[in-house]
Amino acid sequence: MVSPRERILAKSLDLFAKQGYNSTGINQIISEANVAKASFYQHFKSKEDLCVAFLEARHKHWFSELHKFTDAKSDSKSKVISSFDFLIHMNSKEDFRGCAFINILAEIPSDNTKILKVIQEHKKDLRDFFSRLTNDPSISDHIYMLFESSIVESKLFKSNQLVEKSKSIVKELKW
Repeated sequence: MVSPRERILAKSLDLFAKQGYNSTGINQIISEANVAKASFYQHFKSKEDLCVAFLEARHKHWFSELHKFTDAKSDSKSKVISSFDFLIHMNSKEDFRGCAFINILAEIPSDNTKILKVIQEHKKDLRDFFSRLTNDPSISDHIYMLFESSIVESKLFKSNQLVEKSKSIVKELKW
């Protein structure tokens, strides 16, 4: 049986992706997650705290899934290339939802440092992931930018075309 906290987080993923963070109210989440208002506030003091918990859970899940794709590969370059296959997989699985972190970043005010910090940490971890694989900051930053732009463009156009193009570019890189 799924706990109320897990139902709230799962419903948040769905609603934030479909409606946006700002357009999704706590009462709707409570209703659709089928939890009592008291249960919600037992786990989360505010919508902002829910967002932080949601992003932290998303970070953990997202990197776990990424590693399933990359860990099976034997060399660094193959791991990097398979990270783009991971994007294709996630686009298919999640109907081109895009990046939850970028989506929420676009909706929060610039002074919301609590949520911003979680988003920045996720992106830092992704940059570090590519940096560890390439051992070359100039190459890893290029890969990171290709990866990030592929996420945005694939959401925008509901297509993996740029993901495939980015993957081809990465294959040609020398490191």
